[in-house]
Parts: sequence; C-alpha cells; structure tokens
Amino acid sequence: MIRPSMLLALGALAVAAVACAPASETAVQAAPSAPATCAKDQLTLKTPGKLTIGTDKPAYEPWFKDDDPANGKGFESAVAHAVAKQLGFESGEVAWATVKFDTAFAPGAKQFDFDLNQVSVTPDRAKVVDFSKGYYTVKQAVVALDGSKVASATDLAALKDAKIGVQVGTTSLQAVKDVIKPAAEPNVYNEQIDAVNALKNKQVDAVVVDLPTAFYVTAAQVENSKIVGQFGAASGTPEVFGAVFEKGSPLVGCVNEAIDKLTSSGELAKIETEWLGSAAGAPELK
Repeated sequence: MIRPSMLLALGALAVAAVACAPASETAVQAAPSAPATCAKDQLTLKTPGKLTIGTDKPAYEPWFKDDDPANGKGFESAVAHAVAKQLGFESGEVAWATVKFDTAFAPGAKQFDFDLNQVSVTPDRAKVVDFSKGYYTVKQAVVALDGSKVASATDLAALKDAKIGVQVGTTSLQAVKDVIKPAAEPNVYNEQIDAVNALKNKQVDAVVVDLPTAFYVTAAQVENSKIVGQFGAASGTPEVFGAVFEKGSPLVGCVNEAIDKLTSSGELAKIETEWLGSAAGAPELK
C-alpha cells in the first residue's frame, strides 16, 4: 500500500486489500468460535479495561470521516464502535492505535486488540494473523464519465447496451457476465490500468471494478468520472473485509459473536447503507 497522499491512499484500498482480485485468490477463513463467556471483565486485552483498535493514518472517507476514527462516523468507524458496544465498551473506553496497512497483517505481535482497515481475508494472510468473520462483502461498482450515456443509469437494465471495460480473470468480469449481462461482449483487458485508460479515452462507456477500487478511480485516476452505482455479484467466492487479530488471539470469537448480533439485528446493513450507499455516491443498482 502506498499512502503519501489521500489519493494514493484510496488506491491502496484497491491494491493492497486485494480488491478486484481473481476469485480463486480470495477465500473466507474459518474463524475460532466464541469462548464460553464474552463478559467485558473476562476479555484478554492489550490494556486492561481498554479496547484498542488499529487503523492507518490518515484515515480516509468513506471508511472514516474527518480523519478521526474515534468520532464514529464513516463505515469502519461506525462498525468499530458498534462492535465495541456489543463487547460492553463505551466510546471513552476505546483507544485507537495508528497501524500502517501492511503491518496490520504482517507476522508477529500486535499493538492492537483488532484492526479495521479494509483488509481482505485471504488464505495467505490467515497463515500469520487471525481474522474475524467478514463485516463487509465487497461489491462491484460501475464507473463512467460524467455526462456519458450511462452516467445517469439507475438500474442494471440501463447498462445492457453499454460498452463495458473490465480486467481479465477478476470477480468484476464474472459479475459483468452474470449480473449485467450486456448485449455486447465486454472489452477485457490484461491489466486494470488498461481498462481505466480505455475509460479515459472514451473507448468504453464504463468500467466495472470493486467498490474500493471505484473510489480510487474517481478520486485519483479519471477526472470527471463518477460511480454510477454498486451491485452484488451473483456467484463465486465473495471477497470480504475482516477485522485483523494477532495470531491466536482469544478475542476473535467474541468479535465474531458481536458481528453476528449486528448482522441479525440489521444494524450492520444499516451502517453500510448510510456510509457506503447513496451518501458515498454509490447507490444500489438492481
């Protein structure tokens, strides 16, 4: 991940988080089950009485707002605070640690209880760290130039006649074929940057990439571009973001239990809609 600026930081979401990875490279790992008790006073923490959560700095939108993870605003900040609440922690009992993206899932001891930073769960990473259950399933996104014939599309049907660019071997390509089902075969490129350049040069009407990549494309790669919308893939192994833990952390099961409760109550979906939906410029396409 390269983070010398806000724009390159957004790009790192796409590259280092394995966004837009071929489906065969991404898999959800089985996580430890919850311990017999997840009572707050029984949790094993880095600092007794404090829940320490790691993320990179600067922390960027829409994952965090105003570069302040502690404010509860932005998707991952809101998720972190919701998990903390499920574990019994008030806002003042949550401490935030600055952790570079690539060190979060590197081998070795950690300074955090868990880390949230758009980290995709992969088999290789799971060899040296533990992951929670996924708290976000990465969706696909359509990016087009402002003012183009598909820029105002509000549903997938409006994309049927679009010339779509996409990278070979990716979950995005499969999603185009399975979900959009365009009338014409998509333009398939060996590298993602080639698809992006095709959009710049108006050789395609739109590109399909995963949502984290779409935020980067519109912020840093293609001027006057916009996220038309997002949609879920119909098949294949989904790419998910998971909380990262030191290998063998006894806290994993309790965080999984918290995520389960947030999922079943609908709160997790509500957080996603608020921070990664229309408010973030990525409405759902159906």
